Amino acid sequence: MARRRQLYEGKAKILFEGPEPGTLVQYFKDDATAFNAQKKGVITGKGVLNNRISEFIMTRLAEIGVPTHFVRRLNMREQLIREVEIIPLEVVVRNVAAGSLSTRLGIPEGTPLPRSIVEYYYKNDQLGDPMVAEEHITAFGWASVQDLDDIMALSLRVNDFLTGLFLGVGIRLVDFKLEFGRLWENDEMRIVLADEISPDSCRLWDIKTNEKLDKDRFRRDLGKVEEAYQEVARRLGILPEAGMRDLKGPETMQ
Repeated sequence: MARRRQLYEGKAKILFEGPEPGTLVQYFKDDATAFNAQKKGVITGKGVLNNRISEFIMTRLAEIGVPTHFVRRLNMREQLIREVEIIPLEVVVRNVAAGSLSTRLGIPEGTPLPRSIVEYYYKNDQLGDPMVAEEHITAFGWASVQDLDDIMALSLRVNDFLTGLFLGVGIRLVDFKLEFGRLWENDEMRIVLADEISPDSCRLWDIKTNEKLDKDRFRRDLGKVEEAYQEVARRLGILPEAGMRDLKGPETMQ
């Protein structure tokens, strides 16, 4: 495998220089973290599954006109993406009360919300990704009013599509996190969907049993974490061709 320069390593992914200008290679790790990295572990095969699930979803979203950074999957653990200027926000779309929303507002987990709610969090691990309002975002220059209009429209469109996609395979989309970036093409800039969409970034419950099929199984020590991720991939019809065999990580050049 060719040696290439590592540009960034996050909690779940590594970014490498891409084969051509304006591209990156995104490598999916098996590492798992929760509670702003206070809890750490490994979910065997998670990187392989998240790579495939995110590829599937990003491809389907592109088919309905949602712009994304995804170009193509390269192998079991890597995908080619466009280089974007990441907007320092986590955009959380909620359909059912769960997680921090239940804790903050005292709403029992599992309560359907009157309508989908979109929340913004400032991407800063040291601060614990605090929740912020549009006033903070525009005042501090993280995104413009027009950027936020685009982000809101795209987030709700993604929510509509994913809700139907998962409903079709017996899964309730409780909530999920999105990230966005600015893609520059010549002098034109547009907001595109970035990062990943996978059981790492979504709460997914079985419609009939409410069984959790996402990273909450790791957060809450529920067990059978690998099986839950595999079940999501199985229902979407995208289990890896070679099964769950692992791959060595790419060599890095310092």
